[in-house]
Amino acid sequence: MTKTISSNDIARPVADELEQFDTYLRAQMRSRAALLDTVVRYILRQRGKRVRPTLVFLAAGMCGGITHRAYTGAAMVELLHTATLVHDDVVDQAEERRGMASINAVWKNKVAVLVGDYLLSRGLLIAVNNDEFDYLKVTSDAVRRMSEGELLQLQKRRQKRLDEETYFRIISDKTASLISTCCEIGAISATDDVGVRATLRQYGELVGLAFQIRDDVLDYTSRSSILGKPVGNDIRDRKITLPLLYACAVAPKSESNAMLSIVKGRGTKSSDVKTVIDFVERYEGTNKAQEKAHELERQAVELLAPFAPSEYRTALVDFANFVVTRTK
Repeated sequence: MTKTISSNDIARPVADELEQFDTYLRAQMRSRAALLDTVVRYILRQRGKRVRPTLVFLAAGMCGGITHRAYTGAAMVELLHTATLVHDDVVDQAEERRGMASINAVWKNKVAVLVGDYLLSRGLLIAVNNDEFDYLKVTSDAVRRMSEGELLQLQKRRQKRLDEETYFRIISDKTASLISTCCEIGAISATDDVGVRATLRQYGELVGLAFQIRDDVLDYTSRSSILGKPVGNDIRDRKITLPLLYACAVAPKSESNAMLSIVKGRGTKSSDVKTVIDFVERYEGTNKAQEKAHELERQAVELLAPFAPSEYRTALVDFANFVVTRTK
């Protein structure tokens, strides 16, 4: 029987580093402004499973060793990512983040935007103060891609059309870019070998794509609220994702057009959501999308083969598998 890998199992080789990192990150986020410090402490209570620093440390460990440079890189990524989440909640008018009231819900939009700006500046300053200019290039490019991906998605939603090529461009920029950045920064912290850095960047890109595809599959297949959102939420949000694209590619054109009309409409009823889900299942859209996620996983794992066996490499292999088999 195959052992189920958990996020805790993946993080175990760097558990000590993650514990030290929490203290390091708190110090980097501290402010002399009382209101800002209060909001920062609130943000630290919202933190999730520390996936990003885990990837930085695992990549560093596999590529040569975990040094202070890895802590600098992990903090930079975490600060920049947190800044984007705070700003996203303002744009989306979100009321919650990880089960807690969002910053904008508690302190209003102006404070949330300024806090996001502060976190962004702290992330940049960490790199500058430590002369880590390679980090600046990598993370700045990631922020650019994330912004372009979000805007492209908004544009396509308004145009009410999407093809497979554009779907992959969106998820590459919105999701895969940050995971790729974590892995590349971990490599940069441990080696000057540009080939190794490129390999870790590509590994992160492939895993990031697989992660988002799995997320889109779960939106069609999960029969509970374990995702933290209703099943079919993407349909209600008028998002056309890979399972629907694959189903439309093989279904009769009239039927595909009817499903796309439902998704493109406003105020989708529960019965309409069920109709689209049943359509995607009938034409095996979720199965084909899941197969694509596994294909990307295999490509990512193959990239790690030249590295010497280690607990770090094993954890990165496990992470690729976890991404495509997770249930939430």
